[in-house]
Amino acid sequence: MRIVLQRVTEASVSIDGTVAGAIGRGFLLLVGVSDQDTPEIADRMTDKICRLRIFADGNGKTNLSLADVGGELLVVSQFTLYADCRKGNRPGFTGAGAPDLANRLYERVIERCRSYAGRVEHGVFGADMEVRLVNDGPFTLVLDSEELGIRA
Repeated sequence: MRIVLQRVTEASVSIDGTVAGAIGRGFLLLVGVSDQDTPEIADRMTDKICRLRIFADGNGKTNLSLADVGGELLVVSQFTLYADCRKGNRPGFTGAGAPDLANRLYERVIERCRSYAGRVEHGVFGADMEVRLVNDGPFTLVLDSEELGIRA
């Protein structure tokens, strides 16, 4: 599983010009799933992300978690995180998970996020979406379950 986390002051996702989800201060999560991912991996990745201490404390140190600041979450599916750009100029997406699996794990991430934040918004799996955000910092992290040693 690959997740791009952006710390934001606000973010939204729209489909056909209609806002499907919007948040204030918190995290925008772009979630990519591979065929090797499992519910256990989704849970561990979500737990890791939601416990990260990347908000500034009173001394300006990144020492506070999402819960500490009452942060919100916007979760958007992003199969292109598994793009393979090694050959040619057209990315391949064979590393992305099958749609049924990817959607189940995406929904699982959304539900697990609800245990960490009072407000969790999301896009629509497989839809053509427009994402808007104000990156706070900017602060962007790329988390890959394989690189983190998270396995089922």
